Amino acid sequence: MARRGQREPQADRYPVANGEAELLRDADRDNGWVLCVGGVPQSYVDLTDPTYLDFEYMRLMGDVIDCLGLDDQPFDAVHIGGAACTLPRYIAATRPGSRQVVLEPDGRLVQLVREQLPVKNVPGLKIRIVDGRAGIAALADAADDLAVLDAFAEASMPVELATQEFAYDVARVLRPGGVYLINVADGFRLPFARRMAATVRSVFPHTLMLAEPGILRGRRFGNLIIAASRLPLPTAQLTRRAAGGLVQARLIEGADLTAFIAGAAPIHDRDEIETPIPPPQVFGRP
Repeated sequence: MARRGQREPQADRYPVANGEAELLRDADRDNGWVLCVGGVPQSYVDLTDPTYLDFEYMRLMGDVIDCLGLDDQPFDAVHIGGAACTLPRYIAATRPGSRQVVLEPDGRLVQLVREQLPVKNVPGLKIRIVDGRAGIAALADAADDLAVLDAFAEASMPVELATQEFAYDVARVLRPGGVYLINVADGFRLPFARRMAATVRSVFPHTLMLAEPGILRGRRFGNLIIAASRLPLPTAQLTRRAAGGLVQARLIEGADLTAFIAGAAPIHDRDEIETPIPPPQVFGRP
């Protein structure tokens, strides 16, 4: 939910279901745009180069996708949370022939993206105006190779998307070798990220986490990426890529992930929890 560099403020504001959206032009890239909702950056897109991933967490998600299957192998993918469809655009460009569905509950936001950051030329992409739980429940068993959870109501993940029950439904939709890819935001000591990792690993036996070392140690608020599958993940390749990529990240799995979880319990529908909200200074707000 944070990006590198600076952007040029503009007054392009639009009403959406969760308040107000803004479109900010990137001062450094002619066709780069940041989509904010409620003052929180939600997406960055370069309309002429969909392979450019500006947000650091999005680059890590792109790394995971790049390491899955064969080069250029198309995916059937479902995205829970859409915003400006950054990752669907990336997959369409790097995995030609992919079929993708975006589940986004905010119809006014979808309309804004369609009008101002057009997706009609993204091959194989459909957007359904529906919340994540209902959208996943409507999908057939073993329908997809990839499920991506990157959903935020302004700055926090909807709690109903963080539960074990939802993870089981995602597992139902995925094929045997399918991958569940999740963007989690958390801060000091990472209590929510630990429970989220415990939740996902209770459903998918092969689970790993990627994050910058400072975030992974719980020293500052930021994004952590969870990838999970019923079958082994390309951890060696991902470890090398994370260590040597533009975003210097650490990968943990196995015993290291067990130590990270440290007895944290999976999240259930019946639990009363609040998902983390970043401190104002994360986005430069007073």
